[in-house]
Amino acid sequence: MSTPAISVIMAAYNGAGLIVETLESVKAQSFTDFEVIIVDDCSTDDTLAVARDFDDPRIRVIAADSNQGVVAARNRAVAEARGRYIATLDHDDLCHPERFARQVAYLESHPGTVLVGTAAAILENGMILPGSLAAITTPMLIEWLLRIENPLVWSSVMMRGDAARRLDPFTRPEMVFAEDFDVYHRIGRLGTIARLDEELVTYRRHTGSASQRHIDAMTGRATDVLAAAYAELFGDEAVGIADLIVRHVMGQRPVPDRKTFQRLGDALVSLQDDFLETRRPDSHSRSLIRWETARRWARICRIGLRTGQIDLVDAVAVRPDHLGLGYAGIDELVMSRLVGRARSIQRRLAGRMAG
Repeated sequence: MSTPAISVIMAAYNGAGLIVETLESVKAQSFTDFEVIIVDDCSTDDTLAVARDFDDPRIRVIAADSNQGVVAARNRAVAEARGRYIATLDHDDLCHPERFARQVAYLESHPGTVLVGTAAAILENGMILPGSLAAITTPMLIEWLLRIENPLVWSSVMMRGDAARRLDPFTRPEMVFAEDFDVYHRIGRLGTIARLDEELVTYRRHTGSASQRHIDAMTGRATDVLAAAYAELFGDEAVGIADLIVRHVMGQRPVPDRKTFQRLGDALVSLQDDFLETRRPDSHSRSLIRWETARRWARICRIGLRTGQIDLVDAVAVRPDHLGLGYAGIDELVMSRLVGRARSIQRRLAGRMAG
């Protein structure tokens, strides 16, 4: 049996209604030298039978002996993978026809790159929505964004097999719910991470998905990942700073008060200054880094103003170096504050009526 160029790894659980569409999108790839390894994690529906009945000899289906969760299923799939490259795909997401071809071409022309993702569209309630991540990237921008958020969609990722196999284990059970973020940080020590800016996958977003139902666990594990990355810069404050970044940059939760707002801004500036000084990106990447960081600061301002957690005076007064108002015009911030005031009035009136 010849060794395929790509091993597609898929952990499946109760996906009988969607997995055929996913496999059809893989079968339609213009790059055809691949295998698909599906590990069914003891589904209680017909996922296992549906996957086994799919007519393509390149697909191997493994039935787990017991339900151990997505981390164990992915690790089993990687252990079975024979390909030079390993592509990740969830059982409900979709590949566009040129995905594999584009990623293999990139990896073959960039030998120092160990992982490449792609931009992704979002499928929600039957509608295709644009992705919310950075539209234009460079490897240096992706490296920076990994310090403050997760800039990659798991189902878009392709890795060099030899690099993925050096991760032992591939995904860590203690990092469940942020295991992908952890993989990116660990494999990033072995080489460059990049992203193709063309939308080559469609990510299916479900109400009630793990990303919605396990927010606290995700927050804790993502904080662990960033705290390790921040240890050298922040020392004993690394965990606290990581928690701020995860809650308010990654999680987009409103800052509770001006003190937190100030601390978060200072942390972002320190992180950005350190990255620019130590990594010395080219001028294009430097501009993108500053722009994308400022965009996130603008979002933090808008969320705080709209929820009434901070005042316009705070947004103007707490203006970190290099971030200003986050490229949000003062009129936009005023409108956000007006919305926040209206919501505050509504909450007070509702409280009085309830009393």
